[in-house]
Amino acid sequence: MPKDLRTFIAEVAERYPDEIKIVDKEVEPKFGITAVAARFEQQGKHPALFFPKVRNSRLPAVINLSATYERLALSLGTTVAQMVRLYGERQTTPINPVMVDTATAPVKNVVLMGADATLDVLPIPTHNALDAGPYLTGAFLVCRDSDSGIANVGLYRHQRQGPHQLGVWFIKGHHGAYIHQKYEDKGQDMPVAIVIGHHPGVVMGSISRLPGYGGEYEEAGSLMQEPVELVKAELSDLPVPARAEIVIEGVIPANARAEEGPFAEWPGHYTESGPKPYINVQCITMRRDAIFYDVFAGHREHLVLGSLPRMGSVYRRVKQVVPGLVNVNVPAHVRMHCYISYKKTNETEAKKAAFAALLTEPENFKTIVLVDDDIDVFNEPEVMWAIGTRCRAEKDILLIPDWSNPGGLNPAAYEYFPDGTKAARPMTAMVIDATKPAPPAQYPPRALVPDDAVGEVDLEQIIKPFTAHALTATRQS
Repeated sequence: MPKDLRTFIAEVAERYPDEIKIVDKEVEPKFGITAVAARFEQQGKHPALFFPKVRNSRLPAVINLSATYERLALSLGTTVAQMVRLYGERQTTPINPVMVDTATAPVKNVVLMGADATLDVLPIPTHNALDAGPYLTGAFLVCRDSDSGIANVGLYRHQRQGPHQLGVWFIKGHHGAYIHQKYEDKGQDMPVAIVIGHHPGVVMGSISRLPGYGGEYEEAGSLMQEPVELVKAELSDLPVPARAEIVIEGVIPANARAEEGPFAEWPGHYTESGPKPYINVQCITMRRDAIFYDVFAGHREHLVLGSLPRMGSVYRRVKQVVPGLVNVNVPAHVRMHCYISYKKTNETEAKKAAFAALLTEPENFKTIVLVDDDIDVFNEPEVMWAIGTRCRAEKDILLIPDWSNPGGLNPAAYEYFPDGTKAARPMTAMVIDATKPAPPAQYPPRALVPDDAVGEVDLEQIIKPFTAHALTATRQS
């Protein structure tokens, strides 16, 4: 069976049965869905949550499905230790999508047109206290470049502004923003399709940083190791995934704006809001028993889902300039940082690796940390230990002023004034070289127990619970 949201949910339930829960209670779409996820978050847990009953909608909802690296690694058929390397390698071997007949496309089971195509049928959550309203957070937008004809896919935020209106914010520098500007310059409405619910490989493919327009469906195919099945949209020639749960079709009217935001973005703050383009909804297609897929915005799932595609893209670009690359981590709790480990051969590699990473994510990365191949980049105490023992600040820290575009999602990219106003400012990037000197220089060795001795220890065979009797037995002996 081709992979989709349902096959992945079943895979999670089989591999990690304790990490997917059914919420056996009707919940409100406003804060009801996210409140359950937040309660688990307070306990340091991030299970996938399935809501069969959401008030005022016949559709069930799922949230937090992508909230752990273990589950994302499962979607790639690998482990957390290997997922970044595998992601980067698969990016080099794209798999072309295939067009299928409309009659075989589950997303065409139900077709709602005109007045029937109302967003009221969807259980769109309001996520956080200061959000302007309900938001689609796990939906990706399909559009077509008006010059080249290339279809492009990207994940953006969409505010429900009315039964037939969705806001959209294209971040500056993203391909969707450039394509939209072309339509506006020509005074033309822009056809779009919003896709909700598919396998994580397809969602991550929509997030990956790729050169030029398009390539997202091809990358999704490489991540899933099978072609993405596509079908033509109802009202345009846009290609949409045949095995998606829901597709919303419409147009962005040229040079029209509506107030959008505020909305809690992945840095965990409210920053950008104001007049933004919007979509006039004209058609909704869906599976007969569609599942509404949502991402817990401003919380761990938002960070994890966005981090792995960036790690894979960073891995691919750094590997091109530093062949000794070992691993990359964009920490889920601070997606503005990037840790890179590599087998060092000369002193120029640190800057090459750092700039390759910064150019992959120029508007978000603030700190790049370079470490040796004996440091596990997914073990943050080890990374901090390397900074403490291998970095000399006066020569190993590089500041790059005015690196990013002004403003954006990070609240640190603004200057704040006593009258309550703010002004966008470019951010400085920092590179920390926490590597040992390159060979043949000698550096003091680490304190480590020999690997063979550790490997011979079988804890299950030798460890027993400690009791007071153990002290008595020791004295008697």
